[in-house]
Amino acid sequence: MNKPLDEALSIEVARRIKSKADKPFDNSYQIVLTTKGATYVQGFLAFAGQPYQPIEHSWIELGDHIVDPTLPYLNRNGQELWYFPAHRLTVKQLKAIIEESQEDYPEDDPLPIYGNPPYEYYGDVMLGGKDYLEAYQAAEAKCRELNQLNAESN
Repeated sequence: MNKPLDEALSIEVARRIKSKADKPFDNSYQIVLTTKGATYVQGFLAFAGQPYQPIEHSWIELGDHIVDPTLPYLNRNGQELWYFPAHRLTVKQLKAIIEESQEDYPEDDPLPIYGNPPYEYYGDVMLGGKDYLEAYQAAEAKCRELNQLNAESN
């Protein structure tokens, strides 16, 4: 089920942290650290139009709402966006993973986080476990549906 997106809060937090268009994982990380009760989420975003396939994305969940600090750069109305979570982390879990990643692989960006191997691969770029594969497939199906509806209405 797609949780509702809190557009006003998403825009507010994006301004507060000076979010960047191409950094959804970093944007969400910054927000989750300063938002009590928030959960960091990685997964996929689906919408009609280009690129006609899911994009790997990150956001936070606050109660039963989604807060997306990258929303201002998506150039879409919140009702046009579908979020498919693959991986949820508490602040404590996230901090521990980031710390360990920075110690073990200081030259690599610790975000996004894919969990433990074995990984499934998606093309040349994304990887993750079974949860990632399921979220990707659900987002891919939604993209097909949205683009089909879009093509039929034109």
